[in-house]
Amino acid sequence: MAEPMLKRALDIPALLDVGDGRIAAMDDAGIDTAVLSLTTPGLQNLPAAEAVALQVAVNDGLAAAVRRHPERLQGFATLATPAPAAAADELRRAVTELGFSGTLVNAHSGGRALDAGEFWDIYEAAEDLRAPVYLHPRAPVPSVTDAYYRRFGEPVDSMLATGTFGWHYDAGLTVLRMIIAGVFNRFPGLQLILGHWGEVVLFYLDRVAAVDALVTLRRPIADYFRTNIFITPGGIASHKYLRWSRETVGAERIMYASDYPFNRERAGSARAFLDTATIGTAERELIAYRNWEKLVAGIRRDGYVRGFR
Repeated sequence: MAEPMLKRALDIPALLDVGDGRIAAMDDAGIDTAVLSLTTPGLQNLPAAEAVALQVAVNDGLAAAVRRHPERLQGFATLATPAPAAAADELRRAVTELGFSGTLVNAHSGGRALDAGEFWDIYEAAEDLRAPVYLHPRAPVPSVTDAYYRRFGEPVDSMLATGTFGWHYDAGLTVLRMIIAGVFNRFPGLQLILGHWGEVVLFYLDRVAAVDALVTLRRPIADYFRTNIFITPGGIASHKYLRWSRETVGAERIMYASDYPFNRERAGSARAFLDTATIGTAERELIAYRNWEKLVAGIRRDGYVRGFR
């Protein structure tokens, strides 16, 4: 299982090592391919001008790391979400020029949930490129943290607000807001990736269905999880959660992923998790690599997208 989240500060050297140390850790875990990204909160707390200035440098640095190990490493673009139009342009550059495999964004930007219309330029670019968007958790906004995750002192308060609970509810609610706001109606080809077995929402879809009668969507909310959202373990090695996810969205919507270096896979544990799962060979291959390879193979890298040429 995962190492304690409190060890995050001690993992900075491992986090920054995108060279031989990272490859050695992948070999030890039994992982062939890693997709690198900037950790939360990325550039999303910064003033727009500063974020825009940094996104190019961050992505160029990440691309250099990928070029050193092209058979083992891929990249998710870092975007200046405080300036969505510039972020959309950078996503196009990162995919078509740097060869990235999509982008990772965190669940809110400057206190604004990512369902807000101001962020839709990013989704338009991602759909045009057929590039996935990984929606990553981040700490809830301060008012939520103060109301729900304070009383017990440190480190308990921070743990409740982040890696054990608060992160996941915040990200899961963001996805529901995106669906209800019509993001996937407007961009039906958009593909989102959720870690941690769907950030809680997957386990409550039957309950969430009560909202279907209250909103104007083309399909029930649960359907979007079977057509527009991929699920990964995100470092939670649970066969129980795997069984639930398979039953809920199907093996075609699950992709294995660790959470290095925060949840360490060691001594072949990544392969062992799938090898010991009660699934057939075809489903095991889908989850291990085929779903990801198919998703990446569909990315448009010719640069011909709306508003780009």
